[in-house]
Amino acid sequence: MVNPMSEGNTGRDPDEGSSRWCAGSFQWELDERAVVMAILNVTPDSFSDGGRHFELADTLAAARVFVEEGAEILDIGGESTRPGAEIVPIEEELGRVIPVIEELAKREKVALSIDTCKPEVAKAALQAGAHIVNDISGFRDPAMIETCAASDCGVVVMHMQGTPQTMQQAPSYHHVIDEVREFFEERFETLTAAGIDASRIAFDPGIGFGKNLDHNLALLNGVGDYQVHRRPILMGLSRKSFIGALLGESDFDRREVPTQALTALTRMKGAMIHRVHAVRQNVQCLRMVEATL
Repeated sequence: MVNPMSEGNTGRDPDEGSSRWCAGSFQWELDERAVVMAILNVTPDSFSDGGRHFELADTLAAARVFVEEGAEILDIGGESTRPGAEIVPIEEELGRVIPVIEELAKREKVALSIDTCKPEVAKAALQAGAHIVNDISGFRDPAMIETCAASDCGVVVMHMQGTPQTMQQAPSYHHVIDEVREFFEERFETLTAAGIDASRIAFDPGIGFGKNLDHNLALLNGVGDYQVHRRPILMGLSRKSFIGALLGESDFDRREVPTQALTALTRMKGAMIHRVHAVRQNVQCLRMVEATL
């Protein structure tokens, strides 16, 4: 459950073994109840919902529905990260996301996440009212680490082999779970040494980001094997291409029921943050699984 923290609380977690996740004025206890992060792409070309929320009024209306349906975090992105996507200039990305964050910060009592790998965009988003920085490049840019260390924001560190332009050309691992876990261990040490408290860190294995079908299935099955320091795992698999490859389904909307099945599966295996397109259905999946655990 979301618990706004008291004024002056730094978000530091005295219990090193806690699975609490802190992000600015929000915190979640992630031992028993998972949370949903709604995907709110402000792009013309994202793989599933490109253009759907490109206008500000449409974005704000979609956000309102997501909150009503149970989203506790809105993840706002201004640059598509689908395979082969072109890099968006900083000024254009800022122009897409900052007005949305400023308006949502005034209208909605929900945590706001900025989905970006650019430190300049992250800094402006935090100043505009964002609470979380979700970086698909895994905070490899020291300037991104510095930006977040100067804030009390939550951070999502994703594993990706390559870049969105190259990641699916020929992904290769000796042992994908071991390599993802080692990356998370290294990132944890680097971020905490830079001043980002452990309680602010979450990890994303990067389903579909520099992985083939076998890699993705191994990561879905082995959630507990790459979790480090009890930091929460974020699962972002909604409607992705590997689902279509398995089922022979090219229609993105028809990948939604399989997404919900995987939401239930990965929750049972310990993933506690779920980034999805269809909020209500995935919230219901999580609550039903949790009722049986």
